[in-house]
Amino acid sequence: MEINVYNIKGEDTGKKVTLVNDVFGIEPNDHIIYMDVKQYMANKRQGTAKSKERSEMSGSTRKLGRQKGGGGARRGDINSPLLVGGARVFGPKPRDYSFKLNKKEKALARRSALSYKLREEAITVVEDFSFEAPKTKALLELAKNLNIANKKILVVLPKNDDMVYLSARNLQKAKITTVSELNTYNLLDATHLVLLESSVSEINNF
Repeated sequence: MEINVYNIKGEDTGKKVTLVNDVFGIEPNDHIIYMDVKQYMANKRQGTAKSKERSEMSGSTRKLGRQKGGGGARRGDINSPLLVGGARVFGPKPRDYSFKLNKKEKALARRSALSYKLREEAITVVEDFSFEAPKTKALLELAKNLNIANKKILVVLPKNDDMVYLSARNLQKAKITTVSELNTYNLLDATHLVLLESSVSEINNF
């Protein structure tokens, strides 16, 4: 599918780029998208939650009351989980939440997310640009010219550009990434995708 290319002023340049059907026109696989996002979120978890179990508590192990006839639970020593300040039963322990997902599955998830974006007409291709200095106002002007000022946008650069990145750092509704760092979570998190012209050829090879 061919799509128009705009400049930073929001004007149609008359050029077109091709978004290949193998990347932007597939039947999205919702389960793979779910698994990829789940892995992304799981990998961000620290997994450092910890509570003390009975054997780790400090305190006397003397049995506080007799076994029968007390009218309550047989709770044993002062570290019993039944008492305030006692141990916790089956509490959390430090663990690794990450899990493996095949490269082909992750690639399919990205293509599925891109296909959804094209279906929603939420992709705009812009001529390659950069800023002479970090300027938030310049990026806001770009979004306004493209009629996406009120949307949560993701700008995909072909490579790192500090001036563009720093210009978006203070904006809550704008995020900058590169083609190599593009992932399913960021694609779905944004409501509109802004691709630089030279980024398209690389994304077409996903």
